[in-house]
Amino acid sequence: MKKIKVFTISLGCPKNRVDTERMLGALGSDMVPAERTEEADLILINTCGFIRPAVEESVQAILDAAEEISGLPQKPLLAVTGCMVSRYGELNEDLPEVDLWLTTDRVDLWPEIISKALGRDFNAATYRRISTGPSYAYLKISEGCSHSCSFCTIPSIRGPHISRPIPALVEEAKTIVAGGIPELVLVGQDSTAYGCDLDDGTAIRPLIEELMKIDRLEWMRLMYLYPAGLTDSFLSFMAGAGRPLLPYFDIPLQHAHPEILSSMGRPFAHNPRKVIERVRKHIPEAVLRTTIIVGYPGETEEHFKTLMDFVEETRFHHLGVFAYQAEEGTPAAELEQLPDEIKEERREAVMALQSDISHELMEENIGRKVQVLVEKPHDEWDGLFTGRVWFQAPEVDGITYVSSPEDGPELSPGMIVEAEVDDCTDYDLITLV
Repeated sequence: MKKIKVFTISLGCPKNRVDTERMLGALGSDMVPAERTEEADLILINTCGFIRPAVEESVQAILDAAEEISGLPQKPLLAVTGCMVSRYGELNEDLPEVDLWLTTDRVDLWPEIISKALGRDFNAATYRRISTGPSYAYLKISEGCSHSCSFCTIPSIRGPHISRPIPALVEEAKTIVAGGIPELVLVGQDSTAYGCDLDDGTAIRPLIEELMKIDRLEWMRLMYLYPAGLTDSFLSFMAGAGRPLLPYFDIPLQHAHPEILSSMGRPFAHNPRKVIERVRKHIPEAVLRTTIIVGYPGETEEHFKTLMDFVEETRFHHLGVFAYQAEEGTPAAELEQLPDEIKEERREAVMALQSDISHELMEENIGRKVQVLVEKPHDEWDGLFTGRVWFQAPEVDGITYVSSPEDGPELSPGMIVEAEVDDCTDYDLITLV
């Protein structure tokens, strides 16, 4: 039977990427990657609909693909899936080039629907086609979100929080690691809420304990840890767990002033300093990452100063800053909005402050020996590779450049090597094996 060539674009968050990987795996071995849209029998675009720029990016990707195949004598099937479709429905009038629209509430049916549209028999497969290379893979532990933050569209798009069963997650993780991938990155909209929807004792700790037993798993990282879930009990467990669990804490705080946090509807106590103090009390070597929203409706100069003071005092290793976007259908969109220029000025101010902090923290590593997870050869420099140290999460943090002398070990993606930090930039490390 003829192989079906698939050209894939996966937009948005790692959770979306996992959906894409599962879908490609479920389509079976008859599906093979296409290098270009013009070569494809199927073009698959998994969209993001979280904020307006993401929607615009998704629409542009569809338009670009449609233009690239417009003159072909036999056009590929153009299937659009994901959060933008769930948020806005089928956009046939605006985008008539699309053959198939698929919403996230039917994600398990995507492969079967696509197979039928291609005129192929569907034989369900379970293998997930990892697209992140040989060094790491994401493990999505839950779907949806049950919080009601006033600025967020996720619950309306993805539905309430639903935890995936521990046995299924462990089996998936074993398959990934058996394929030679040394790092698992656990993701969910709120990972600390894992198990809250179940009555059988399922929780994030027993899941971690089971995953830590997997042979050849070198690193395990937890992302999206909401402050309310970072209890003394959980932090005490993390402090004593050891490898492969990394003392890396991605805590989406969003702001520091209690009035703004209250208006945002954030699901935790309104003093983020207490959360940071609690983490550092249990795990002094913890590396902290957070995300901040500036320019939220009602944010005054006083509110912003509190936020800047908090960032300066806390000294996060990694920090993402976003100018607030008013999203249709959210309570915050009904509030009086700040001018875009003020939002951007504040975003730039936080980033400038964080750049200085990050550079100082990176400099502390110069002369130290570190373990580097090698990811891929550098695009331009022979013998130079890019990778990460344990306190750098994939895609969102800085990277580590690593090279080996002529008489040194040969580097290859997926291996972990010991290297010495020779220099740094604001966000990246430069190392030599």
